[in-house]
Amino acid sequence: MQDNLTAKQNDYAIFLPAISGFYATFIGKQRNEQYVDPKRFPQGLTDMEQLNWLNSQKALFPYRWSLYSGGHANLDLKKQDWSEDMVRNREPGTFILGDSGGFQIAKGLWEGDWKANSGCPQAQKKRELVLNWLDNVADYGMILDIPTWVIHDKKASAACKITTLQEAVDATKYNNEYFMRHRRGVKEGGARFLNVLQGDNHTSAEEWYQTMKVYCDPAVYPDRHFDGWAMGGQNMCDVHLVLKRLVALRYDNLLQSGLHDWMHFLGTSKLEWAVLLTVIQRAVRKYVNPNFTISFDCASPFLATANGQVYHHIDLPHDEKWCYRMSPSVDDKKYSTDTRPYSDVIVNDGYVKHFDESPISQMLTIKDICIYKPGDLNKIGKEGKTSWDSFSYALLMGHNVWTHIEAVQRANREFDAGFHPAMMRRDGGDYALFEDIVERIFAAKSKAEAESIIEDYSTYWMQIVGTRGFKGKKTMNANTMFNNLFEVVDGDDEDSVEFNESELDRLEDEQKS
Repeated sequence: MQDNLTAKQNDYAIFLPAISGFYATFIGKQRNEQYVDPKRFPQGLTDMEQLNWLNSQKALFPYRWSLYSGGHANLDLKKQDWSEDMVRNREPGTFILGDSGGFQIAKGLWEGDWKANSGCPQAQKKRELVLNWLDNVADYGMILDIPTWVIHDKKASAACKITTLQEAVDATKYNNEYFMRHRRGVKEGGARFLNVLQGDNHTSAEEWYQTMKVYCDPAVYPDRHFDGWAMGGQNMCDVHLVLKRLVALRYDNLLQSGLHDWMHFLGTSKLEWAVLLTVIQRAVRKYVNPNFTISFDCASPFLATANGQVYHHIDLPHDEKWCYRMSPSVDDKKYSTDTRPYSDVIVNDGYVKHFDESPISQMLTIKDICIYKPGDLNKIGKEGKTSWDSFSYALLMGHNVWTHIEAVQRANREFDAGFHPAMMRRDGGDYALFEDIVERIFAAKSKAEAESIIEDYSTYWMQIVGTRGFKGKKTMNANTMFNNLFEVVDGDDEDSVEFNESELDRLEDEQKS
């Protein structure tokens, strides 16, 4: 039986799993070859497409929305690449938001001088490739921005040759203008594009917006303007700034129905924000644009698995913190012949207290994950410390993706039933609920009135934990630098999971072999 998560989406802000290239490889390559021996499948799994949520007919949990990054994609569309097939040849009616790869610029993975008008042939070649890739693969794509955290990271600055805020602004303008001139256009079957808003504090975010807003203005660019917004930097983690920006967009006439229907929040994993963004989406639909949609992404289900972590419980206590809990999974060669259900072992052997089953975990025995016994060699001919092979990771990634989507949807259902996370109510003498404040803001009769209401609650906004774990004055005033090698999640003992690059490198080596 399918768990149709598409049908359960309702009118909630949409979570986009940020598909890992590692995971996509298993789906795509199995279409062309016996990439994973069917004998390795757990009982009940007969087709790799059951793990592909973009396949509405075969998936264990159909879900039509995802994000895929050009930063780790094969941008050469002239060559068949089965590892990309999950995205390139997805089912009609599914939705892909394409990330353009600004992070790869910042980390020096896309080499070149990215300053405006640098004339660097490496940078220009990448611009051409990523625009063509987005136009042919994505429904919506993000323009190629230069994240503002680059200027606070000496390594990043040296890699892309961007050293000041003005250089980051100018370089992003240059990319915007290139995309605008050369995009295929929606009428010709090309992607819609989101104008990325950066800035590492309220001041720089405002300067960025004032500079970039023209690219979404149909009065200035009637045929080529961008089609919505992507919130990066401070804009994605500071609700005070988010509400100020939406009010500005409304009164700048840049939230028009049919023209600016989509807003995406980059790297948003804090569970309470799934509900917070739904509240904002509903208010904008009610008062401004009935077609307005908010989406948000994170790679936490994949990054957690790379660190041996498994999602095991969705915790939504009324008036307390809401979270999806993850802990180290079982990794022990003593289980290599153990046929007990995976969930029984992880609970009964004391790894976790609760385990919420997914359609994937229900199929698993513990030996489906802990596949190697002592003395076994892995695919690169070595005996490793782990009992997992690369397919173990893929199975747990699928489980984690289901749990994350389920957590987001369940949180919204609980909210609609009258339950609240603590973060969405203001305590003290002037008790208020977040949704009531947002309603007042968007029901206001003027921009000045809406902005006044926002400022009246400035102390409350400082209590709301941002999507990267920051809150209060630290969120509002610090020059925050976001390193995408770290992803904020909610665990039992800490609020962060480190991205294990060496582990993913090892997995890639196994795949190549």
